Amino acid sequence: MIQSISSSSAKQRGFTGAQVLLMLLATVLVTIAVSYFVIRTYIFPQPFTPVSLSQKEERKLDSKLQVLGWQSDFSRNQSDSNDLTPEPYSESDAKRQVTFSEKEVNAIIARSPDFSERVAIDFSDNLASAKVLIPIPQDFPIMAGQILRVNAGLDIHLDKNRRPVVALVGVSLMGVPIPNAWLGNMKHVNLVSEFGDRGFWNTFADGVEDIQIRDGELYIKLRK
Repeated sequence: MIQSISSSSAKQRGFTGAQVLLMLLATVLVTIAVSYFVIRTYIFPQPFTPVSLSQKEERKLDSKLQVLGWQSDFSRNQSDSNDLTPEPYSESDAKRQVTFSEKEVNAIIARSPDFSERVAIDFSDNLASAKVLIPIPQDFPIMAGQILRVNAGLDIHLDKNRRPVVALVGVSLMGVPIPNAWLGNMKHVNLVSEFGDRGFWNTFADGVEDIQIRDGELYIKLRK
């Protein structure tokens, strides 16, 4: 009698053939879905969709770029090239400050045919993140002709001396973080102080009074 009850309980605790089949099917479907996601996202990623702006947004962006001395093709096409109306020169703090939204920065990138479908920027507090699609040369021994997805982060802020800090937070390849040693031990190294005695970084630091990466925007104030 006891053996009969024990046998009946074991049968109740076990899985039926239909249940086992359903679990196997679910496992296969999940595996296929995960594999598809990894392949589409990291191994064979699709090109990014370039950011586009309305004409009103384009004019607003170009007015900001002009603060930095950059006149785009759009602004040249919209303005009268023969307009030489005299006006007094002036410098004001308002003209030294400019804020770019995340959308505007990505729209600037989209103006370049080489980067429009390959680079996307994200802004969060003190962090600028980039997703980059890098084509592998046809003569490369591994994955020739394929596209690699690379993610990178830069810490951007001012130090206690009000000097810009630009430091590499990290780089990941196909979702896998790259060791610091493979990056030349450049993680968390201030590129401005490391290379600031010459060239671009020195000029950049000397010309910037304030720079902030906020959630969704980049703020820059130029020195006098």
